[in-house]
Amino acid sequence: MNADLALQGGGPGYSKPITPLLDTIDSPADLRRLPVERLPQVCAELRSFLIDSLSSHPGHFASSMGSVELTVALHYVFNTPYDRIVWDVGHQAYGHKILTGRRKDFDTLRTLKGVSGFPSPKESEYDTFTAGHASNSISAGLGMAVAASLHKDEPHRNVVAVIGDASISGGLAFEGLNNAANSNSDLLIILNDNDMSIDRNVGSLNSYLAHLTSSKGYNDLRYSLAGVLRKYNLITDSGKGRITRFNNSLKSLITQEQNIFEGLNIRYFGPFDGNDVATVVKVLNDIKDFKGPRILHLRTVKGKGFLPAEQDPATWHAPGPFNPGTGERVKEDPAKPPKYQDVFGNTLVEIAETHPEVVGITAAMPSGTSMNKLQERFPERTFDVGISEGHAVTFAGGLAKDGMRPFVAIYSAFLQRAYSHIIHDVAIEGLPVTLCLDRAGLVGEDGPTHHGVFDIAYLRSIPGITVAAPRNADDLRRLMYTSLTLPGPMAIRYPRGRASSHPSATTGTITIGTGEKLKDGADLAILTLGPVADDAAKAIEQAERELGITVALYDMRFVKPLDDSILTEVMEKGCPVITIEDGTVNGGMGSAVLEWMSEYAGSHAGDNPVTIPPLTRMGVPDRFIPQGTPEQLHHLCGFDCKGIYEAIARATGHKNKRS
Repeated sequence: MNADLALQGGGPGYSKPITPLLDTIDSPADLRRLPVERLPQVCAELRSFLIDSLSSHPGHFASSMGSVELTVALHYVFNTPYDRIVWDVGHQAYGHKILTGRRKDFDTLRTLKGVSGFPSPKESEYDTFTAGHASNSISAGLGMAVAASLHKDEPHRNVVAVIGDASISGGLAFEGLNNAANSNSDLLIILNDNDMSIDRNVGSLNSYLAHLTSSKGYNDLRYSLAGVLRKYNLITDSGKGRITRFNNSLKSLITQEQNIFEGLNIRYFGPFDGNDVATVVKVLNDIKDFKGPRILHLRTVKGKGFLPAEQDPATWHAPGPFNPGTGERVKEDPAKPPKYQDVFGNTLVEIAETHPEVVGITAAMPSGTSMNKLQERFPERTFDVGISEGHAVTFAGGLAKDGMRPFVAIYSAFLQRAYSHIIHDVAIEGLPVTLCLDRAGLVGEDGPTHHGVFDIAYLRSIPGITVAAPRNADDLRRLMYTSLTLPGPMAIRYPRGRASSHPSATTGTITIGTGEKLKDGADLAILTLGPVADDAAKAIEQAERELGITVALYDMRFVKPLDDSILTEVMEKGCPVITIEDGTVNGGMGSAVLEWMSEYAGSHAGDNPVTIPPLTRMGVPDRFIPQGTPEQLHHLCGFDCKGIYEAIARATGHKNKRS
């Protein structure tokens, strides 16, 4: 086995790893039959398997590498799937998938009909709760623990919520902690701390106390004493809470260390070395049957076992394909057009150079949104607020209230958490906040938790907000400049991936509520939003050639307000209409167009009535879409080139002609 080679990042002698022990584990029951002394070998083989597999089937690398020992220990100590493990986000759950029967199919990771990149109960009974967004494991785990108590499950059902140091900073996590502290549940919360220092590195006394307070003997004595005190009415539930808080504070006083949990009614254990599997197994065995909520703090190394990832965990969070022998990442072709996120980042820096009132805000995704470009140039005007999307929007509202022009860059799917904040803290006051929705539309391999398909529907109903989508890189630049001319909020949605061409140096603005006629035609009108116009143009070219028709194509560009002149022209044509968008058809751009046409027809109901033309809405249907490449998913939803061509044929009465 070449585990040592893998641990150093490999070399020219790298070969596919041999995993004789891992190959015998098809379920956690197989793992639990091993003596604890064999677990380090399981961990080494699991790491080698991950390195080899993820080098050619890329996904979230560093987080899963760092949580190998924790994953092995959890499935070794707890009777999964009867006992519940609730993963937060799911970036660290690849080892969990491999140990729970998906090892042989792991090469299908993040592909259409393959293994999901995140925990999914639809995929496995070991995946207890859907993950993909951060900070929900404590709340979900608490719900499961309370349900087990109400059901009086026998044998006792353990519930473990695993959460990372970044996720625990989210507001939902603190809400869950607060509820757990005031409940009688037996929830075990494991804090996987691989980056943010909640307290300083532990000394020998702190390490000694950590082991002492989690030992079975200490806790047998502690609970016996508590039982005696309760029997003689010398302690109540509220008194128990005070003792717990005092116990946590006493440990902090003695060790001169502080942690954020000391004021809660939750027993705190740790920190321990989370990459020492024997230690983690021992501690879990010691505390798993304790009553009441408790927190186990484990320190782990993100990227553990692969030197390049340990040295640069941010880059290796999701590195794409790489050489497992050398650690060299596959480089992208610099001649290709830039990604939309880079067009955004470069343009924001350009704007900030001449607009000192411009600031940038992101929620734990500076590199993912390219906000790091502004951070490098103007660090004092760039704010990464962590996994706190709601706070990001309200913070932007406060900045805008006092004269700043915030650009808030958040993935479309993650901005959903901030919906109330957009309404209450930005839109009601009409504050000039620019919301930049990265990863809008079907994002591909990350699947349903990450598809940004609902933003058009959830934004366009808000009074006073402008909603737009660029067709290309130039439009994105111009829309960003345009937002500076508005007295109120504007949302700009753009997709994951590359633009169709390189942007020019244009810095002009676009008149609000104006689209663009890309092509005229008499037999059909197609209205598009965003880059899907390119596929529509290809389908139109084929349809005109094969079906002998002419088709008009309009890029609407704005969902709110809609372009009245384009829609009036389309109504006057009297031909069938197709709307196409990379977003949900329910409440999306097509719905907005249909509403406009209904009102237009109603206002012309006199002597010269207007008839609403036959309208076909194309986009994401009313269901959650799985993972796959964007091209596969567009085909699945019916708005790729082939699907658009077939829709044109149907709408124009050429039902028997297909591509």
